Amino acid sequence: MQLVVARIGRAHGIKGEVTVEVRTDEPELRLAPGAVLATDPPSAGPLTIETGRVHSGRLLLRFEGVRDRTGAEALRNTLLIAEVDPEELPEGEDEYYDHQLVDLDVVTADGTEVGRITEISHLPTQDLFIVERPDGSEVMIPFVEEIVAEIDLEEQRAVITPPPGLIDDRAEIASSRDES
Repeated sequence: MQLVVARIGRAHGIKGEVTVEVRTDEPELRLAPGAVLATDPPSAGPLTIETGRVHSGRLLLRFEGVRDRTGAEALRNTLLIAEVDPEELPEGEDEYYDHQLVDLDVVTADGTEVGRITEISHLPTQDLFIVERPDGSEVMIPFVEEIVAEIDLEEQRAVITPPPGLIDDRAEIASSRDES
């Protein structure tokens, strides 16, 4: 299975380094020297990581064959794609890869259907499930222990205990305001 692990940003310096926007929880594994990554667009790669370092909080990579700023700048906005075994699991007991969570059915503890996870949004403070509801609308559900009670990969579902207002329909909220 192919997963996007980073997006190349601007060139850094004159020796071919680039900044990268990391899109993996395991950059030390996926973006390590020697890693060979496919690219989008495919014409930019494959790219082999020669060196990596952190500078001012940003990951900088240099690829084999890219020796100057011009070559590095030509890679800007290229997606880096790693080949990952779909059976591979993260080390932590309550950790999941995005591909394991996307397409899970989301239900409340009493079995009420909420929708299906279409995307995981990684924010600085927490991750969010982007859930498409049966009517086509979307709801964002924080991926925190207090709300996501269970992830059942065998049953392909996420069980949530949402606080009031998180998944309530806007029509229901509006009607309750009208009643008061």
